[in-house]
Amino acid sequence: MKLLQSLMFQECGVFYDESCNPFLQDRVRGRLQARGIDTFYNYYRLLTSPEGRQELSALLENVTLRESGFFDNKPQLDLFQKVILEELLRRKHTRRDWTIRAWSAGCSTGQEAFTMAIQIADALAYYYLSNPLPQEPSKVKPLVPPPWRVEIMASDMSYSALQTAQAGVYLEKHMAGVEYTHRLRYFDKMGERYAVRQSLKSMVQFDLHNLKTEFLPQHNDIIFCRNAMMRLEEEEKSRLIEKLYRCLNSGGYLFVGQSESLFGLTDKFRMIHQNNGTAYQRIERAL
Repeated sequence: MKLLQSLMFQECGVFYDESCNPFLQDRVRGRLQARGIDTFYNYYRLLTSPEGRQELSALLENVTLRESGFFDNKPQLDLFQKVILEELLRRKHTRRDWTIRAWSAGCSTGQEAFTMAIQIADALAYYYLSNPLPQEPSKVKPLVPPPWRVEIMASDMSYSALQTAQAGVYLEKHMAGVEYTHRLRYFDKMGERYAVRQSLKSMVQFDLHNLKTEFLPQHNDIIFCRNAMMRLEEEEKSRLIEKLYRCLNSGGYLFVGQSESLFGLTDKFRMIHQNNGTAYQRIERAL
C-alpha cells in the first residue's frame, strides 16, 4: 500500500495517509479482480511497467474522481454571477476586450463547466440590456451577443468522465440544481434525459489534463478549481496555487471548494467574501 500511495502521489500529487487505507484497499481490490491479479505487489509491478500506463490511468480515475453537480455551492455561484461577472464585463467593455476565457479545472462529468456557461450566458444577456452594442439584425438571438466571445476550457484526468461531459446528456437525478427556466433555455428533454443544447455546448471545450503538469490553459479571466486540494500536502497545494496564479489574467478570479482556503498558502490573492460566497482575485505585484 505504501508503494501504491507513493506512486499516486508521484503521478498526480494526491496524498493518502493511513486513515485512507480502507478506501484505497477497496478500490485497488476492484482493479485486481478486473485484471485477474492475485497480490497488491504484482499489481504495483504492472502499474510501473511500460504496459501499465493505461491501468495506472484507470486506478487514478477510480480513486480521484469527484462528484459533480449542476449549481453546486449556491452562495459562491451567486457571488460569481451577481458580483464578479458584472465587474468583469464592465472592465472588459471599457477596454474593448470582448473575450471571456474561463477554465473548469477538474471538471469531472461536465456539470460545473456547463453551469459556468449558463451563468456567463445569463450575465451577458442581462448586461446587454443596459449596454447594447451594434450588431447585424437577426431573427435568432445568439447565446453570446457579438462582439462578445466566450471560451471555456474544461479539463479532467478521467477519460470516462470527459466522455460523459462531451456527450452532455444527464438523467433527471442529475438535474436537481437546475431551475425550470434554465432547463427550458439550455436543455432538450429526451424521455428521461436532458441533453445540453448545442448553443451551450459550443461554449465549452473538454480536454484531458493532469493538474500536476506544467502545461495548463493560460490567459484565463476565471478559474474554477474546486475540491482539488483536499488531499494534497501543503507543499503540493502551494505549487498548484502558484500555477493557477500564472494561468490567470491580471485581476482574474479563482474559485476553490467550500472547505478549501488559500489562507497561509499564498499572499498573491485577495479574498472576496459576500453572503457566504468566497472567491479570490489575483493581486499584481510591483517589480
